[in-house]
Order: sequence, then structure tokens, then C-alpha cells
Amino acid sequence: MTLSEKISYIRGLADGLELDGDKKEVKVLNAIIELLDDMALAVESTEELYDELVEHVDAIDEDLTYLEEDFYDDECDCCDCDCDDCDCDDCYDDDEAYYEVTCGKCEEQICVSEDVLLEGEITCPNCGELLEFDFSGLCDCDDECDCDCCCSEE
Repeated sequence: MTLSEKISYIRGLADGLELDGDKKEVKVLNAIIELLDDMALAVESTEELYDELVEHVDAIDEDLTYLEEDFYDDECDCCDCDCDDCDCDDCYDDDEAYYEVTCGKCEEQICVSEDVLLEGEITCPNCGELLEFDFSGLCDCDDECDCDCCCSEE
């Protein structure tokens, strides 16, 4: 039973008493019933607006999920994990390796793909600091390098 139906029931009970409408007590009772009726209408209106708001928020949440998937494709923000130990699908892709990098400015850790590392730089998504990656000097190869490391690209 809705609030309006309950108020109508109470109004019917009061009318069934056949009270004298000129008495002060009856005027108070009628005023209370009228107030309850107004309050029920206000609550029902608020409930309708709330339902509309929930629908809008759900739609925004769904849109935001799609944007996050597109925008944060190369970064791991699925959990507060150490990517070497994480088993979640967002941190690992069968075709691509991910590495954990710590920003020197804000000291936040982010997960980046190998492709991003090989590009040489990325902007920290937390503070905007430019993070640069230099792999020169990491190879122990002599001048005749035939491995697939960074020194063969020089």
C-alpha cells in the first residue's frame, strides 16, 4: 500500500466517524490529514526523481567504464598490486609484458607496457611528471652484439 493509499484510508476512517466539521478537534484532524496528504505527494515525487537520478548515474558509470578502458589501456590501475605477483587479467596480456614503474616526483607506482617503456618516456598519470626511460648501458654485450636488446638499435 502506497503512502497516498494509506492517507486515503485514514481520510475514509475520519469521514466514517461523521464528526461535526465545525468543532475545533475535527478541524485539527482534517488539517493533519491534509498535511499527511501533501507530505505523501512530496515523498512520491522525490522517489520518482531519485529513480531518474539512479538511471542517469548508472548510464554515466557505464560511459566512464568505456572511457577508462580506452584511456588507461597501457596502464594497470586495476588494483594496488605488485605487477610481478598479480594474477589479474588487467595486469597481464598474453602478447605484452607489463612493468611496475615508480614516479620520482610523487613516488606513485604505475604499471606500463613494454611498448611504452621502449618509447622512452611517459607522463605520470598522477602528477604529470615526465618519466624518461634510458636502457643504454644495460647490455653486457661486446661490440658484436647479436642479441635483441637496446644496444643493437643504436
